[in-house]
Amino acid sequence: MGLAGVGAHSAMQRGFVIGIVGAECSGKTQLALALQARLAAETHDAVVVSEALREFCTEHGRTPHQAEQTDIAREQSQRITTAAESHALVVADTTALMVAVYSDLVFSDTSLYVQAERDHRRCDVTLLTALDLPWQSDGVQRDGPHVREPVDALIRAALQRMSQPYAVVAGTGDARMQSAWAVVLHALPPSR
Repeated sequence: MGLAGVGAHSAMQRGFVIGIVGAECSGKTQLALALQARLAAETHDAVVVSEALREFCTEHGRTPHQAEQTDIAREQSQRITTAAESHALVVADTTALMVAVYSDLVFSDTSLYVQAERDHRRCDVTLLTALDLPWQSDGVQRDGPHVREPVDALIRAALQRMSQPYAVVAGTGDARMQSAWAVVLHALPPSR
């Protein structure tokens, strides 16, 4: 399936949402930007929804406290919903599912999963970034390479629990982008 017909977005139609999830430093942001650029280069109405958690960490110079997690998850879901109301294609640089996973890992708080899973089901395609990229510190948000495997396991468990199909995106450089691109092309309905 191709991208034929993906153009200006009708106000009556919800945008096609590509949700990218994965452990820290697994290339989510870079992949989201590359997918959006490829779609835009083909003159498609595509937008990237940025990560609310990263913005919180940058703005406050710290990671969130447990009581702040719910609002961050809600903000991430709202950004995706708003983008899908005005764009044909939405590339979400993560979803509320990641906030729920980190709440589980860091605070042993599983209370965010119900809403995060409900919100994540709005994604038409879920891409899970593989752990094959080297870990790099960013000074604020990242916990270390030792959390990547546990985070990956929690993401996979949540996706399995909700029966959400997903594709693992692996490889470096252009190979990673091409892996994701093949999944997106296959998933888009002909009308897009």
